[in-house]
Amino acid sequence: MKNENESDERQDPLSNFSHSSSTKNKKGGWKSVKYILGNETFEKLASMSLIANLVVYMHTQYNMDTTLSVEVFNIWAGLVNFIPLVAAYLADAYVGKFHMLIFGSIASLLGMGFMSLSAGHSSLRPPSCPTLSDCIKPTGVQLSILYLGLGFFAIGSGSLRPCNIAFGADQFDTKTAKGKAQLESFCNWWYFLFTVALLIALTGVVYIQTNVSWFIGFIIPTGCFVVSLTIFLLGQCTYIKLKPKGSVLCDLVKVVVASIRKHHIDIKKDSELSFYDPQLASNESEDSRNVKLSHTNRFRYFDKAAVITNQNEIDSNGNSIDNWRLCSLQQVEELKAILSTLPIWLAGIGCFISMGQANSYGILQGLQIDRSIGTKFIIPPAWMGLVPMIFLSSWIILYEKFYIPFTKTATSKGKRLTIEQRITIGIICSILGMVVSGLVEVRRRDNALKHGTFQSPTRIWWLIPQFGLSGLVEAFAAIPMMELLTSYWPDSMKTLGGAVFFLSLSIASWSSNVLIKIIVALTKGNGGPHWLGGNDLNKNRLDHYYYTIAAFGVLNLLYFVFFARRFLNSEVLQRQIQSEERDLEHENHQ
Repeated sequence: MKNENESDERQDPLSNFSHSSSTKNKKGGWKSVKYILGNETFEKLASMSLIANLVVYMHTQYNMDTTLSVEVFNIWAGLVNFIPLVAAYLADAYVGKFHMLIFGSIASLLGMGFMSLSAGHSSLRPPSCPTLSDCIKPTGVQLSILYLGLGFFAIGSGSLRPCNIAFGADQFDTKTAKGKAQLESFCNWWYFLFTVALLIALTGVVYIQTNVSWFIGFIIPTGCFVVSLTIFLLGQCTYIKLKPKGSVLCDLVKVVVASIRKHHIDIKKDSELSFYDPQLASNESEDSRNVKLSHTNRFRYFDKAAVITNQNEIDSNGNSIDNWRLCSLQQVEELKAILSTLPIWLAGIGCFISMGQANSYGILQGLQIDRSIGTKFIIPPAWMGLVPMIFLSSWIILYEKFYIPFTKTATSKGKRLTIEQRITIGIICSILGMVVSGLVEVRRRDNALKHGTFQSPTRIWWLIPQFGLSGLVEAFAAIPMMELLTSYWPDSMKTLGGAVFFLSLSIASWSSNVLIKIIVALTKGNGGPHWLGGNDLNKNRLDHYYYTIAAFGVLNLLYFVFFARRFLNSEVLQRQIQSEERDLEHENHQ
């Protein structure tokens, strides 16, 4: 009997909350979350130690020129942010979050192991080339080890991203006030520990990589992955493991197919049509898909998927016989929610192209600038990655602790910036960031050419404004974009929303590569200095590249102001926004 009870408890997460607190075998809650937080902390410490310094590693240890190192980084970053979409689908439909987290941890460990191998054996890297001129290129075997490590790491990191927070949320009963409070506390602790891990990675580990030994600097994150996986496995008997329920992605495809198959229906004759609109199944009322969506008038074409054209489409129990021909209005409205955010999501990609330059060409600028403090200490270029985090954190504190309380005092009601306002500011910051980056690059390059040196006498502090603006883009564009995709989508699509956010980062990385390819092709034979390419930024016109992205940013701003922002007023999003406003007003009155 005991084994049967334990099996039932594992299958039904709600049973974990119905037992008394004295039940020894009770699962979930903080008993489980401490292992999840430990796993995430060491995973982030390891992954950020690689991400922050990857461009420098490829440029200085593999003798890749500036363009190639940035292109490889962008391809890899794109994969890291694309794979969460696939991982979220597999976790929801087949394997579950628990097994996906184990798979991701093992893949990340293998990836970091190969990176450590490449750093530890000189035969797996080309000969050192301190002058970065006439350098020997890496062989196919050497590149294979590097790309194998990056590939495993991308698969692992991409598999972990959509599942960690979601798996932690599964450990709480969010239908109760206590569960909601615990979930909020979990998210706060997650962000705090992520910040701690980021600080350690960007200061201690990056310093060791740059100034002591790349091998030791990679062995440390490899060990962190071992600790991360061990901690997660130690807690496996305490976790609530939800069974895969199927992915909403399949439902969305069904709606599109069913709409096409019924394209001949005149949807304007609404009063003459009969729609398939069943109540949510009893099992759906107990899981995340617990909100019945109302029928809206936007994107009416897809309503055809829910039109009953023949009573033979429904069985004796009132259920659809062929889900690829007849879908419910609930499924149709879920697709509409995605389509309503798509134009805003596209505007976000433009912001992220600008934001991503800090981790690539911004770091390369740091290599050719005066980084000395006194006569002995040299600042690692990757330390500039701390600047966006400082600006982001400073804005959050100012916003939450000063701006909102001030507006509450002045208007008797705390007033938050709307998603539209924040994204608009984020786009403007992305434009300013590229303009400032271009102006700083002109100063850095001119000083280097004036003194005839590879490293410009311009001080590294000049890079702070462009990195700071990158942090503000994240604060004003990335955060509200994540909020839009997770808070304003139906409850059944929260995990998918997070994965779609990472997809936008992926597209931004790959779009940067396309832009680089085009610029290199157009400027290669113009008689003047190439805008990009080679091992010396002093021979390039990186500032022109930045100004080009700024020009695209202006177009993105016009697109958002005159087109995309109108979709924030759609029925699909307004019902969610109004609900959020009611909750906020209720909170203010308490």
